[in-house]
Amino acid sequence: MTDVLALLPPGAPLILRDGDRVVLAEQALEGLMRAEAYRPTDPSHCRLPVADIVADDGQRIDQLLFGEAFDVLDRREDRAWGRARRDGVVGWVSLAALASGAPPATRRVASVSAALPLNALVGADAHGLAETDLESVGAFERDLVAVAERLLGRPHALGARSSVETDCSGLVQQALFACGLPGPRRASEQAELGRAVPRNDVRRGDLAIWLSSAEGDWTGHSALMVDAERIIHATGARGGVVIETLAEVEARLTADGFASAIFRRV
Repeated sequence: MTDVLALLPPGAPLILRDGDRVVLAEQALEGLMRAEAYRPTDPSHCRLPVADIVADDGQRIDQLLFGEAFDVLDRREDRAWGRARRDGVVGWVSLAALASGAPPATRRVASVSAALPLNALVGADAHGLAETDLESVGAFERDLVAVAERLLGRPHALGARSSVETDCSGLVQQALFACGLPGPRRASEQAELGRAVPRNDVRRGDLAIWLSSAEGDWTGHSALMVDAERIIHATGARGGVVIETLAEVEARLTADGFASAIFRRV
């Protein structure tokens, strides 16, 4: 039997519930599930360098970068509820951070020292950026680790995913995006990328991921292999983006209840 949710765009479906009732669902779900009302999403895009996406309880769960599309299903007071088109995360964004429409981008920010963050999206208007800060959206880097290394020393912050500050999966995601690869937001999703490789075959650019059975948005830790023995990652334990040995991180995380690392080659 077909999973109807597999027919939707990337990310969770947009469904507003009141107890067991589905009071509003995105138009794409009409005919696939029962709801009291359906509504098309309203495309918008981020007009600030970085804007937080928060859950119902106010916890930051993701961010939008400048130029990234956000499909709005509902508005309440000064917030919009919808889905980030680039990585599929659903949550609330301040209306002040959004502009109407989702114009196609032609260039992305390739510098980590520009006024806009790495992987922000722009069109013909460079928004004051130097041409050397920009690349065509179809021009990608080739070395995931080289991208991540440009963020060494940047602060760790849960829910962040920019070159200003980032969490572990946000760092990996931004390196993947810069190299033209799919960039899921959560470590558990990144664990599905590419193919598995054994510990004795890991090399530079492989993903190292520690999964956890904890509930909530943060159920794993992800990193990139610098070489066969070291990783680069964003970690609260060290306060930012650092390079450490795989062995010391493995010991620390398994002591905290994480499973042993798995490795993926993309």
